[in-house]
Amino acid sequence: MAGYRRRTPEELLLSISKLHRGRLKIYVGAVSGSGKTYHMLREGQGLKQQGIEVVVCAVSTMRRPETVEQLADLERIPSIHWYKGDVEKKDLNLDAIIERNPEVVLVDGLAHENRPDAQFPTRLEDIQFLLSHGISVITTVNVYELEGVTELAQKLTGIEAECTVSADLLELADEVRLIDASPETILSRLNDGRLCNVKDPELLKRGNLGKLRELALRLMAEGVNESLEKYREEQGFFGPSGAAERILVAAQYHWNASIYIRRGQQIAKRLGGDLQVVVFADSSQEPTKEREDFKRSILKLTEKVDAGFREISVSNRRQVPRALVQYAMLINATRIIMGHSKQTRSEEFWQGSIAGSVLKQSRNIDVFFMADRAANEGERVLPTMRKSSKQTAEPYRRLSTQEVEKKIESFRRGKFKVYIGAAPGAGKSYMMLREGNDLLRKEIDVVVGLMETHNRADTLGQAGKLEVVPRLTIDHEGKQYSEMDVAAILKRNPEVVLIDELAHTNAPGSRHKRRYEDVQEILAAGISVIATMNVHHLESLKDAVEQITGTAVEETVPDTILRLADEVELIDVSPDTLRQRIKEGQICKPEEVEEALCGFFKTGNLIALRELALREIADDVDERLEAWERNGSLRGPWRRHESIFVAITPGKRAERLIRRGFRIAHRLKADWHVHYVQTSAGTDDAKRLEELEELTVRLGGTFEVEQAASQNAIPDALLAKANSLKSTQMILGQSSRSFWSKLQQKPVVDTILREGRHMDVLVVADFNPNIALGDE
Repeated sequence: MAGYRRRTPEELLLSISKLHRGRLKIYVGAVSGSGKTYHMLREGQGLKQQGIEVVVCAVSTMRRPETVEQLADLERIPSIHWYKGDVEKKDLNLDAIIERNPEVVLVDGLAHENRPDAQFPTRLEDIQFLLSHGISVITTVNVYELEGVTELAQKLTGIEAECTVSADLLELADEVRLIDASPETILSRLNDGRLCNVKDPELLKRGNLGKLRELALRLMAEGVNESLEKYREEQGFFGPSGAAERILVAAQYHWNASIYIRRGQQIAKRLGGDLQVVVFADSSQEPTKEREDFKRSILKLTEKVDAGFREISVSNRRQVPRALVQYAMLINATRIIMGHSKQTRSEEFWQGSIAGSVLKQSRNIDVFFMADRAANEGERVLPTMRKSSKQTAEPYRRLSTQEVEKKIESFRRGKFKVYIGAAPGAGKSYMMLREGNDLLRKEIDVVVGLMETHNRADTLGQAGKLEVVPRLTIDHEGKQYSEMDVAAILKRNPEVVLIDELAHTNAPGSRHKRRYEDVQEILAAGISVIATMNVHHLESLKDAVEQITGTAVEETVPDTILRLADEVELIDVSPDTLRQRIKEGQICKPEEVEEALCGFFKTGNLIALRELALREIADDVDERLEAWERNGSLRGPWRRHESIFVAITPGKRAERLIRRGFRIAHRLKADWHVHYVQTSAGTDDAKRLEELEELTVRLGGTFEVEQAASQNAIPDALLAKANSLKSTQMILGQSSRSFWSKLQQKPVVDTILREGRHMDVLVVADFNPNIALGDE
């Protein structure tokens, strides 16, 4: 274990130097008006209450009431005012700060150039000077002011940053927190006159706000992923964490390698993962000019698509599967992409099957076999964009009765906003109540439908003057339960209702089984809802969360509920902050603290869940961008019509396959079908099949059971059904059957890989909990 390794002299010196150096915390936002300054000042107030000396310098409230309120009685050190043209600037008064020598300084605008005669040219150098004097600094920055992001942001939005700082600074900071705000929230603040400092009109376009927001989410996710991999390495964990995708394309020095790499790039983009390419070279053969030409073109392409590249030498083809799986495990790949085998069954038997060997050796790694469409359709490149099957709306076309009713229903429906966090204690309820109070000040009728403060003082304080609808007491089998009173809310008929914990299961005898169903009824009545939930309660992430935490999530919310929301905002918080809140008794009871810190709230779990939340909201932002703008998606368009076919058995892996099918279909904007071939009627548990059908339908797919004469007929039945549905991708689970069993009965996976080469086939890995994050 890393904890027992003796530190090197260099590590000891670094640790000692850190004792004398101040801490640096950075609040990152998409644009000005995200709320960075508010949260920075709020943290300053919290530190002051703990008896820590906090001062403020060069902070701009822009006269926003909630920000001015947070500034309140914090000690201020006057900044140095100067003009650049006709624009007033504020520099840090370093001499006054050093003389005062506080423990913490709050300062806005990390990306700032100082006046010509200043001690240092930039604010970053000012901050480094303060840190070297043992003074901690909390500061703010916009994502487009970070070098590395600046160029991409300008390309996507046309926005230029006045000043920039190195993006590497985020890695050097002790803590980085994202302040997420939806375009609707930013534009609402603009309408309220709270964004008077925004001078670039491009920053106020909804699409540009969405793109910058996604850039911020993905940048943070990448940073969190690096810290997660470092943590897992230190703890001695192996295999993928379950929080992010890493796609590995296995290619050859051949003309079709470019097709595999391009397809891998598209898949990696749509799944929000990074791309790696590995090529196996035969060391027994002398290099040829043709091979060198292919190598140069592949290296050029991998650089263009921002993929990693590795060449591995093998002396014969039998070494390829083991080398491929070992490299995939080394880089924590979650999916291997390779071509279908062109071997016959007899050739595979005598020469060995690369595909079969890879499937046998892979652990917790999905294997994606890419269809050879060049052989079947005469194609060597991906097809061009097809026209949408949906008719383009025509202004003079008369709407049908159903279309009119649907539009009227959407007009009547209340607005739905969700605050989402990586784990309990992130601050979702606080932000929901804060927004409720903001709406109340605007004379909007707001009530609290259900509030779970868990006796947290700051959350209770945010309840303010909000009216709370009394809970409903339900008696069931001698026990009393307290639930949200939906009938009372509907009777009260406010404009907005605040509802905590969307994934909650109601007590027996309630109006609905789940709280999200209560919310759907309230929305249908024309009442707007602001709600909260944690990312691990999303139905399609249940398997990933179990892999990360080792805990099965009992209460889930269908992904369609999140898609139903008009706005989704992430409440980001660092793992260290969450664990500190637990130790202080803010999240659970004192007697539960130790168990929580060693269980669900382990550092590794929290880092992984944070990354999962950042990536999920980034994908949600991208989906909305695609709905607003044809070319708005940062992940690029998906240029093929896809139809996903999921083949299952009623076994314990069925839900995992169904959820995987949904997530892939959603990312590829595809229709999807779940199919089960039953060999003998009446032997399967009817209740089990009902559960699987309910899950499929809840996630938006279709479910079908088919009868077959025998076990040997299953592969042919699956292929026939997939072909009739014009499926482009089939999803299967790994086979656990023995060699002798495969000889006696027609193997499903092997047969489909051999006879279904005209379609993509994804073989989903068995989840091995022993490879999940371990104990600290």
